[in-house]
Amino acid sequence: MKSGTSKRVAQKIIEELKSKGLSPLLSFGVERTVINVIGEERFLSVEHFESLEGVEKVMRVVSPYKLVSKEIKESPTIIKVNGIKIGDQKTFAVIAGPCSVESEEQMESVAKALTAIGVKLLRGGAFKPRTGPYAFQGLELEGLNIIKHIADKYKMGVVTEVTDIRFLDEICTHSEIVQVGARNMQNFQLLKELGKVKKPVLLKRGLSATIEELLLAAEYILSHGNPNVILCERGIRTFEKETRNTLALATVPLVKELSHLPIIVDPSHGTGKKSLIEPMTKAAIACGADGVIIEVHPNPKEALSDAQQQLTPKEFQELLKNSDAIIKAVGKTMQ
Repeated sequence: MKSGTSKRVAQKIIEELKSKGLSPLLSFGVERTVINVIGEERFLSVEHFESLEGVEKVMRVVSPYKLVSKEIKESPTIIKVNGIKIGDQKTFAVIAGPCSVESEEQMESVAKALTAIGVKLLRGGAFKPRTGPYAFQGLELEGLNIIKHIADKYKMGVVTEVTDIRFLDEICTHSEIVQVGARNMQNFQLLKELGKVKKPVLLKRGLSATIEELLLAAEYILSHGNPNVILCERGIRTFEKETRNTLALATVPLVKELSHLPIIVDPSHGTGKKSLIEPMTKAAIACGADGVIIEVHPNPKEALSDAQQQLTPKEFQELLKNSDAIIKAVGKTMQ
C-alpha cells in the first residue's frame, strides 16, 4: 500500500480478497502497510489490484515460505519480552537456565545467580522429550508451577518447551516464550495451534532439518496468525561423533538473507560439551546471531539431564565477560 494509506482503504481491499476465497493478513509497518495474501491467487488480475485506491504495487512471492520471507517484509521482526528486544540489530539477547526443572531449590539458586548477572529470561524444561523412555521426563505441571513461581519472584520471563497440544494452555499461562524443541519442529498440528496464540514461539531447528524446512515450519505458525517467531540454530545430526551435534553457524547469516525473523543460537545442545560453549557463543555473536540460549545449572554434576553441557553460574558469568568485547565489536550491547 502507498505510504499514509488509511486502514479504511486497506480494509476494502481485504474484503474483496476474502470474497474471492483468499486469506489476507494485514501487516502495519513504520513506513508502509502490506497485505499478505494466502491461497490460490493465480487467477487474480495484478492489473486490477494495482488500479485500486491506495495500492502502490502488487507482487507475487515466489518463495515457498511466503510470510517468513524477506520478499514481503524487509525490516527485521523485533520481539519484545520482559524488557528484552530479540531481533533488534543493536542488541544481543541472552536466555539462560537449567535443562530441566528439578526442584524449587534448584530453580531458586539458578534464578538468583542469573538475576545478579542481569539475565531476564529464564529457561527450564518441565516437559522433556527424551530419546529413551527411562530417562528423566521432567516434572510436567509441577515443574511449570515451580519455574513460574521462581521467575515471578525474580521478575524474569519464562522460556519453556511444549511437547503436547493438551498442555498448551497451561504452558502459555506459565511462560513468556513457548519453545518448540527439535523433535517437534515438524509437529504440524502443534505448529498450527501455536499460530492461534499470540505468545512468542522459540522454534528450534530439527535434528536433520534443512534450512528451508525450518523456515516452512515457521510459516505454519505465521500462516495461522502468530507473527512472533524466534528461530533457533541448535545443531544438526551429522557423521561427527566428537560433538553431540554439528552446530551449523552458517545458518545464521543465511537465514538473515532469506527471512525477517530473528534467529538465536543454542551452543549447549549444538556441541554437548562445556568446553565448546564459550567459543561457539563468541562465534555466534560474530556471525550475526540475535542472541543465545545457554544451559546453566547450580550443580551440573548432579543434573538429571544434560549434565555434560551445563555451566555453573560462575562459568556462565565468565563466558559473558569474555564475550563482551566481541559484542561491542559488532556494534551491539548485551541484554
